[in-house]
Amino acid sequence: MLSIADIEILFARHGTSQYSGEPVTQLEHALQTAHLAEQSSADDALVTACLLHDLGHLLNDLGETPSLRGVDDTHQYFALPFLRGLFPDAVLDSIKLHVDAKRYLCQANTGYFAKLSDDSRRSLALQGGVFSTEEATAFIAQPGARDAVMLRQWDDLAKQAELTTPSLKHFLERAERCTLARSAASPT
Repeated sequence: MLSIADIEILFARHGTSQYSGEPVTQLEHALQTAHLAEQSSADDALVTACLLHDLGHLLNDLGETPSLRGVDDTHQYFALPFLRGLFPDAVLDSIKLHVDAKRYLCQANTGYFAKLSDDSRRSLALQGGVFSTEEATAFIAQPGARDAVMLRQWDDLAKQAELTTPSLKHFLERAERCTLARSAASPT
């Protein structure tokens, strides 16, 4: 299990790598996604999920733009074992479902696919493509799916070069507030 300090170290070591095919680094993308959630008055759990949704890329570095090589890195699942025990399901479910949220939005929202970046389109094909109507209905009924859809929409917008955001420390303080250890220590 990772700690908040371990997460900070991961971003320090690997956050400067380019976010696949986009004009931002991994850290900039994470901060921008969390910032957009915060600006929308999301709670600590959803802001934390936004910050950490692509942590799997940092933990399982498959090089620059794996989708160009036909690789689905399954990053949405890779980080979960490292975060389980630290964060509640409200954080983990949004991370786990944010890739399927893209598949859902392509089915549910006419025009969404056209707005995806080239890399998001490539990875969509590798991730199973657009959901059928039945798959979309089953997806949105899952716990955390609606939060994952919001995360996904902020994720799509969080690719702006040189956008000013609060610091990693700011968002890690929010993450600390929603850790399981802190929740267990709180009086009921």
